[in-house]
Amino acid sequence: MFPRTASLIALCCFASLLSAGEYNPVKNIGDKAPEWKELPGVDGKKHSLADLAAKEVIVVAFTCNTCPYAVDYEDRLNKLAAKYAAADSPVAVVSINCNLTADDSLDAMKERAEEKKFAFAYLTDASQESGKQFGATRTPEFFVLNKKREIVYMGALDDSTDTDKAKTNYVQLAIDAALQGQRPEKTETIAIGCNIRYKRSRR
Repeated sequence: MFPRTASLIALCCFASLLSAGEYNPVKNIGDKAPEWKELPGVDGKKHSLADLAAKEVIVVAFTCNTCPYAVDYEDRLNKLAAKYAAADSPVAVVSINCNLTADDSLDAMKERAEEKKFAFAYLTDASQESGKQFGATRTPEFFVLNKKREIVYMGALDDSTDTDKAKTNYVQLAIDAALQGQRPEKTETIAIGCNIRYKRSRR
């Protein structure tokens, strides 16, 4: 009995590892994206993935107000979003903040969005479930979803945290590929940033 039980446990653990990506603890490339529902945005509205059914590609960025890396990437993220800001654009850019500190509150997010003139939907998730279900661990961390809402890319926006040194925009390449019904050549990279401040579960 014991050897068989041990084998089953090992098999389950192995299967779990197979379902995760190279750098993501939960999701793999090709997995269906988790569906967020009714998340409050800085625009005073509630937002759900289903609202974007007409979009061919969706970029989901987990970010926040307080992480220096996230702040450094704000202009690059906003530039990307502005490119697809038209109502009839086939691409949507959505940003989700899962941190629960006062400086990451919805009111603080509204102030930041107004100051920086964000061109993307900036949402708060007090449950933190969207971040957990995506397997997001850093701010900023990016996911590109195709028309079938499969994850075709996850990781960093580009190849350098230094704007002047960034040469390859992985997210843009993933968008371009997804619009063509393809996967990008680079599907996963390491997201560099601050840890998302998830609440610890009581045992």
